[in-house]
Amino acid sequence: MNTKKAYHQLFLIAAVVFGLQQVLQAQKIVKPAPLFIDKGKLIYTPDTLGNRIPDFSYCGYKASEQAIPNVEIKIVLPVAKGDATFRIQAALDYVASLPLDANGFRGAVLLQKGTYEVFGQLRITASGVVLRGSGMNANGTTIIGAGTGRLALIKIVGKNKLEKEFNGYKIIDSYVPVNAAQFHVDSSVINKQLPTKIFIRRPSTKNWIAILGTDIFGGGISALGWKPGNRDLFFDRTITKIDGNTITIDAPLTTAIDSAYGGGMIYGYSWEGRIENCGIENLRCNSVYDKNNLKDEDHRWNAINIENATDAWVRQISFENFAGSAVSVLETSKRITIEDCISKHPVSEIGGQRRYTFLTSGQQTLFQRCYAENGYHDFATGYCAPGPNAFVQCESVLPYSFSGAIDSWASGVLFDVVNVDGNALRFGNRGQDANGAGWAAANSVLWNCTAARIDCYKPPTAQNWSFGSWAQFSGDGYWGESNNTITPRSLYYAQLAQRLNKNVDQMAQLLYIPTEASSSPSVETAMELTRQAAKPRKQLIEWIIEASQRNAITISTAGIKTIDAIGIKKLPAAMPAPAMKIENGWLVRNGEVITGKRQNVQWWSGGVQGKDLQNAKAHITRFVPGRTGKGLTDDLNEVTYEMKVTHTIAIEHNYGLWYDRRRDDHQRVKRMDGEVWPPFYELPFARSGKEIAWDGLSKYDLTKYNLFYWSRLKQFADLADEKGLLLMHQNYFQHNIIEAGAHYADFPWRTANNINNTGFVEPVNYAGDKRIFYAEQFYDISNPVRREVHKKYIRQCLNNFKDNNGVIQLIGEEFTGPIHFVKFWLDVIKDWEKETGKHPIIGLSVTKDVQDAILNLPVYAAIIDVIDIRYWHYQADGTVYAPPGGQNLAPRQHARLLKPKKTSFEQVYRAVKEYREKYPAKAVMYSGDSYPEFGMAVFMAGGSLPVLPNDINAALLKAATTMKPLTSQNKNESILSDGKNSIVYDVETKKIKTPIP
Repeated sequence: MNTKKAYHQLFLIAAVVFGLQQVLQAQKIVKPAPLFIDKGKLIYTPDTLGNRIPDFSYCGYKASEQAIPNVEIKIVLPVAKGDATFRIQAALDYVASLPLDANGFRGAVLLQKGTYEVFGQLRITASGVVLRGSGMNANGTTIIGAGTGRLALIKIVGKNKLEKEFNGYKIIDSYVPVNAAQFHVDSSVINKQLPTKIFIRRPSTKNWIAILGTDIFGGGISALGWKPGNRDLFFDRTITKIDGNTITIDAPLTTAIDSAYGGGMIYGYSWEGRIENCGIENLRCNSVYDKNNLKDEDHRWNAINIENATDAWVRQISFENFAGSAVSVLETSKRITIEDCISKHPVSEIGGQRRYTFLTSGQQTLFQRCYAENGYHDFATGYCAPGPNAFVQCESVLPYSFSGAIDSWASGVLFDVVNVDGNALRFGNRGQDANGAGWAAANSVLWNCTAARIDCYKPPTAQNWSFGSWAQFSGDGYWGESNNTITPRSLYYAQLAQRLNKNVDQMAQLLYIPTEASSSPSVETAMELTRQAAKPRKQLIEWIIEASQRNAITISTAGIKTIDAIGIKKLPAAMPAPAMKIENGWLVRNGEVITGKRQNVQWWSGGVQGKDLQNAKAHITRFVPGRTGKGLTDDLNEVTYEMKVTHTIAIEHNYGLWYDRRRDDHQRVKRMDGEVWPPFYELPFARSGKEIAWDGLSKYDLTKYNLFYWSRLKQFADLADEKGLLLMHQNYFQHNIIEAGAHYADFPWRTANNINNTGFVEPVNYAGDKRIFYAEQFYDISNPVRREVHKKYIRQCLNNFKDNNGVIQLIGEEFTGPIHFVKFWLDVIKDWEKETGKHPIIGLSVTKDVQDAILNLPVYAAIIDVIDIRYWHYQADGTVYAPPGGQNLAPRQHARLLKPKKTSFEQVYRAVKEYREKYPAKAVMYSGDSYPEFGMAVFMAGGSLPVLPNDINAALLKAATTMKPLTSQNKNESILSDGKNSIVYDVETKKIKTPIP
């Protein structure tokens, strides 16, 4: 071949290849962006399925279509010394009693300039009520969250009486894209009267979860993986138009509805008690705290919670010293605006569920012009927040963790002109973090944001976008104009202006930051820029402080009555039930034998979302920050009410196996951070605020006590006395020191977890590198440090309930310990009784050998009021199952060795009757094998707290208080008698015969 020709051909081939590359590269460059500006108008480019960047402008009060109103003041509350809770609440309740005006408002309560101490909680519970202060600066109105309780300081809270229609309507579209506001349902709906208010359910199916890769997060273990139905989305929408079978809704969807992943359904709903048109504004919220401990948590957790509410607002408020959130919008709320707010100086441990300063799990929430210092997740969306939700011109200064989506699949989240100083903004997959959060953000946008790092990852079946971001970058989401400031300055307000077709500058109130080019200035420009450089420009926090000048809020009191002039209604005092006593060897109240079921608390299990809550048991000391309800931080009034309804007489309470649910993995490793998972099973001892324990929070101080834990137990005991219920208080919980080593890993007594030098060996000598056998050391009171800690702790157990009559003190759950520790426990109680002159009800709940030995010693037997048969029983064949105490084995470890057989009616009757006859002045309880089944055996043997049928005759229970068990000649009968009257029970028919004289 001609060499010249060959070179020419190679040149042509190279040129063609190079040209194709250029063309391909050019095509890649000119590929339409998902969003661009044309003649000042936002133009969206959908993907092949029709998905596009959501319209976020539907967030906020009234979907940002109306300005927040200046509601008329109806009552004034002058400053007064002392606890202002009752007076402020009376004013709120007064306004709540007024009629709604044409705009849906009743009026505002005005707090005057000065400081109001609030030891309780303020609650707005009716539509159209506003709580207003006289300024958010130091010379304005300050509400101090006083005391040591963790209640939210203020709540906007309606009633959670949501009722969904049972039968919904299936969406028949094969695919409804992101930002769609229309879809189709089966044509059978034509001419039907469809509900206006609907939920659109987007299911979380098995195949969708598999596509996301959130079924298993690693290790081949699926415990933390998503389960079908646990990540369903529920869009709360209003139908605005029905055209045949085409449904139009008032705000777009932020996750696509795909028939390949279960499609979607709509359900009508009614929500009696959901409130609207409420606000909190123009004041300061501060919490007291222990100034000697900057990690103190025995004070106010959240400042403001919003629940079961729509079209509400929080504005022009400063927050200081709170442990949790300045504002938390729960999943039951929508169309909420939080604006011009400042949060400073949070006080808490550094870890999970703390310092989530501005948080929403709801939808159509707008946070704008908000500032936070030293938080954790300062601006965050929670579990399956359906969106849209928006954060507009917000700033986080030196937080301990990132802002962004922090829990599972929040879709339609906008961070718009948000700056995180010293930490990250994140849209990504959190994997197993936050109890298996997995993919946390979908179809979400970062716009003109700055941070130390910005993560923008693309989840399967969805997208995330970043425009004009300044940061260190990570992620495979869409990136546009990185390290470049783009126009419009705010996507949110550009979308709102376009939707409303009007100028929204007055609504936006964005802090102006000049962004013109200055790389090649003229001399004149350079001189001007030099002059400007000598003077820092206005900061966002200053702009927020000036909000009162831009949006003045009325505080005039002319002609307005005060709450004192109107008068405050006093609440009637609660009437306590008759005291519990021991009479004739029975536990009685109001002259009747006390009967009913008993309920144990959960030791460690549970969750805080969806199906996790359905089977939750009531608990006294479980804590979920900012959330109240069954399975969360239980409302103890509701718990005790339900106990009465279900004939549950007592809760048996013991402290938990571990504080946070990361330890559910049963690993013994030290955690690398304090990113703890709720629900939290609070422990009796206070954190010290010093050093780091194995769970990543500060170490415990065993000489100080967790005020939340003890105050909750005290509150329950007070309610129990009021309602005729019981608390069975297990002082200790043996499970932490025997069996699986993980039970000891975070245990406060462990040397590595406290500042008290308890002297247990470190590193821990786990048996077989797995199990723990520390009972002998724990119960060894020869160690002077541990002895004093035990003594002080036992006294705390007594002091906490010194004025209650419905508490039975027991040594410990699962206690199989040695007799010397039981004697020590009783010695401390005896000394306390001498000092105080009080006699608590003491129950002896130990192994049979220890029980009998204690009762045979008069000095100790005199302290015992109740004998509890719990860790032994007579088997159906008459032999005794009674593992001895002090053998360093837990009850179920004994059971594995000895393989106990079940008991029977006759043998339960025998066990109770033996002790009843031997110790006639003491009450006898049976808590052993299958105890609820043998309530009649316990009762007929003279035993206390039997589980009896709900329809048992009250007169019979009253008569029984004078009776004792008698031996019957008929083996199928059991008899209680006082010599004059008798109660006869037929064991075969399981019926009480007519009492005989």
